[in-house]
Amino acid sequence: MDTTADPSATPEVPDARATARSATRAATQALFERLLAAEEGSAERSDARDQLIELHLPLVHHCARRFRNRGEPLEDLVQVGTIGLLKAVDRFDLERGVEFSTYATPTIVGEIKRHFRDKGWAIRVPRRLQELRQQISAVTSEMSQELGRSPTPTELAQRLDCTVDEVIEGIESGNAYQTLSLDRPDAPGDEGTLTLADSLGAEDDALANVEIRASLEPLLDRLEPRERRIVLLRFFGGMTQSQIANDVGVSQMHVSRLLSRSLAQMREVMEESTV
Repeated sequence: MDTTADPSATPEVPDARATARSATRAATQALFERLLAAEEGSAERSDARDQLIELHLPLVHHCARRFRNRGEPLEDLVQVGTIGLLKAVDRFDLERGVEFSTYATPTIVGEIKRHFRDKGWAIRVPRRLQELRQQISAVTSEMSQELGRSPTPTELAQRLDCTVDEVIEGIESGNAYQTLSLDRPDAPGDEGTLTLADSLGAEDDALANVEIRASLEPLLDRLEPRERRIVLLRFFGGMTQSQIANDVGVSQMHVSRLLSRSLAQMREVMEESTV
């Protein structure tokens, strides 16, 4: 058998990623050995810990990118994930024989998920309802497969060993996770025009005067046309006596006398109707 190497054959090139992973594992092992050998609170221990954190920051970025486009800035997720990395470094036991990245990933991801659970709600919801909502979501998926349909609140309550009211409260709490901005366009395609805030109703100040207007209407009908017009212009039109005088064609003094007489007449009729 000819064992001469084929000169035309391409030599095998080591996988760059595998080489990098191997180097990271070796560096991690050496740094943890330094960390354990150093005295508590020493500069050597602090330096080894800092290098471990810096070495595994790419792992944090990798985990954080899994949660992009969920309403939280990537930079914030990286910061939260770094907290998980710190916890993993401080809790890791080298003697377990587990690769550090395997141990740290669930801790980092768990910290990010906790951030979404605690801080990602548009309206602050008690932790009890947040956890109940997660349980309802998980049990709903299981029971939907078992029953071939969505479970009722009563069935969910029986499975979760809680009341129906608690199930309904947990389901409704999900509405607080994401709210609509009042600056959002009122309808698709309305960008730059009406917003949701523009379509919301406001309290009508005139509603408070509806009953008063209804009570005054029969009293105004008793006045002469000119006097009725003067009263309406003064108290409903907001005009001054001078403006009313110009509009009606009389003197301001005469407008004042007519207003006083009309109001006295209306007051007298109102007092008679309440006796």
